[in-house]
Amino acid sequence: MACFSAAKTINLDWTVDWVTAAPDGFVRPVIGINGQWPCPTIDADVGDTISLKLSNNLGNETTGLHFHGISQISTPDMDGPSGVTQCPVPPGSSVTYQFVVPDAGTYWYHSHNMGQYPDGLRGPLIVHDPNDPYKDKYDEEVILTVSDWYHDQTIDLVRDMLQPSNTLFLPRFPDGIIVNEGGSAQIPFVKGKTYRLRIISFAAFASAMLHFDSHTMQVIMNDGSYIQQAQAYQLRISPAQRYDVLISAIDRDHRNYPFLFSLDINRDFTKPDPVWPNNFTGQLVMDSTKPFTEDVVDVWRPVDDSHFKPFDSLVQFGPVTTTVVLDFDFCFDENDYPRACFNGQTYIPQKVPTLYSVASTGTSNTNPAIYGAVNPIVVGYGEVVQLVINNNDAAVHPFHLHGHQFQVLDRPRSDTGPWPKRGSGVAQPPRRDVVHVNANSHAVLRFRADNPGVFLFHCHIEWHVEMGLTATIIEAPEKLRGLQFPDDHIHNCRIQNIPFTGNAGGNTGNFTDTTNFVTTPPTVYNGALYFPPPTRPRVVRRRL
Repeated sequence: MACFSAAKTINLDWTVDWVTAAPDGFVRPVIGINGQWPCPTIDADVGDTISLKLSNNLGNETTGLHFHGISQISTPDMDGPSGVTQCPVPPGSSVTYQFVVPDAGTYWYHSHNMGQYPDGLRGPLIVHDPNDPYKDKYDEEVILTVSDWYHDQTIDLVRDMLQPSNTLFLPRFPDGIIVNEGGSAQIPFVKGKTYRLRIISFAAFASAMLHFDSHTMQVIMNDGSYIQQAQAYQLRISPAQRYDVLISAIDRDHRNYPFLFSLDINRDFTKPDPVWPNNFTGQLVMDSTKPFTEDVVDVWRPVDDSHFKPFDSLVQFGPVTTTVVLDFDFCFDENDYPRACFNGQTYIPQKVPTLYSVASTGTSNTNPAIYGAVNPIVVGYGEVVQLVINNNDAAVHPFHLHGHQFQVLDRPRSDTGPWPKRGSGVAQPPRRDVVHVNANSHAVLRFRADNPGVFLFHCHIEWHVEMGLTATIIEAPEKLRGLQFPDDHIHNCRIQNIPFTGNAGGNTGNFTDTTNFVTTPPTVYNGALYFPPPTRPRVVRRRL
């Protein structure tokens, strides 16, 4: 267990602003912090407390932050997705997030508010470990981010996608790829040194393939979980995934070595004739006066990350007490708009943030019927949950669980079909928080429900989140009754006339009353656009 005796509080005061940037040469508005973009890196040590005041200066949009991969133990109200654990932050208002970072690793923060992060509100969150088992194996650290990039803003992209004419359920493809948010991708490379690269995908849609010319990556961590060191010649980094790898400059190295990122925009790159139109070459620089060359990959065959072994050799969680099977398909809603569904139901945000319903509905909070169409899954404290995803689509999809690192027991190749309801998976499964599920196949995950809160499980293709590919884990609700929330969080609900008690519809008398539940997605997508609530006319009484 980590020692927290030297833990400190990191105080941050951030304003969210529209700024102008051109990371790939195309000028467009992006969302920055304190008037700057790219957004800053948060650096912390294990056990530190982050206290971050976020003020919204956007003018036309609400906002919020999610701290991806941070478990939020005892602070479920700080997880950040709007409509789930908080009300969105309107223009002119602020919110303070305060939580402990209990685990070392490479993480990131991003808006979890109506598809907002592809517009730029995202950045690295690095938690250093004084007890890092690999600390003697490297000399320097380098952050390396990769993302697909769009020239249009998110709201326009989603509006184009959510049309009845889009019968193929297609999102817009990215305009290109950016590395380090358009900054330098030249990494100084000194003979005799080993570098820890903290690789983060900020992507909204496409995974990224990675290869280093003449150098093998030694993978030591995935998604904030140490693994037994494993060789990789190629990596596939799904949206929101992170890998920590070691690259060494050995005696025979004598030149500049290129590395290649290629966006995987294919439905399934393992099928014949994949295409790779979006590529970026960076450099390991030994001598800037020598030539910079291109890295060439004939065939992408990335390492199978489901075969990594956990550093601590932890065996499967068990015995399983609850099995949840989620069948993923695309679907149409009542108005024939394209959606994405788990078990035939698309996620529809409700009037009351789900965590607020959990806290304010007493003993009824174990009844999934009070939460509306958020695909609620109620699990009790201490249960071992086996989560099965059957991907019935012909494309590969990355899935993320908030609040936990799950074990990946099984993740077979494409066209394996749905889970056969047998087999125990690998004995020592790797742990992570994002797993890609292959096309027409399945994955078997497990986690222990020891973190009371409301945690989303969703596809991390942001366009599919906006199409409804989300479920809600309502974890140990019996321990959340009467949970109190900070005044500034509740203030943001009040000033937008958002109810913050009662069931999904704000009903506080009969919690099973479904009046005011939202049962159909809106036909007009407005994303994070802010519409001030109507003000009540002032009544002037005259004395007779």
